[in-house]
Parts: sequence; C-alpha cells; structure tokens
Amino acid sequence: MEWLEKYWWVLILIILVGIFINVIKDLNRVDPKKYLDNRPELPPHRDFNDKWDDEDDWPEKKQ
Repeated sequence: MEWLEKYWWVLILIILVGIFINVIKDLNRVDPKKYLDNRPELPPHRDFNDKWDDEDDWPEKKQ
C-alpha cells in the first residue's frame, strides 16, 4: 500500500481518462441533423421594453 501513498494521482488520472472516453463515445452517438429536424418550437419572446417607449423622460420644450 506504500505505492498508493506515492501514486494516488495516477488512479485519479485513470478515472478522469475513463470519464473522458465515455463522454466522447456518448457525444459520437448524438445526431445533430436528427435533432435539428425534430427540435421543438421556441415560445414567443416576451419583451416588456415596449412599455418604456410610451413614457417620455425629457421635459417638454416651451415654444
């Protein structure tokens, strides 16, 4: 168990490499064209800035 005290970082590196390989495998299974063909429609954007346009902050000019 002495080697575990010296080389604990190697075990962590092996685990991270395994995770990285599994992520690459999963990403290769994703088909972006199929997703883009079947993606859901986005709901309309709600913008409340139009209410601010009605208010005029500038003082009125006297003529």
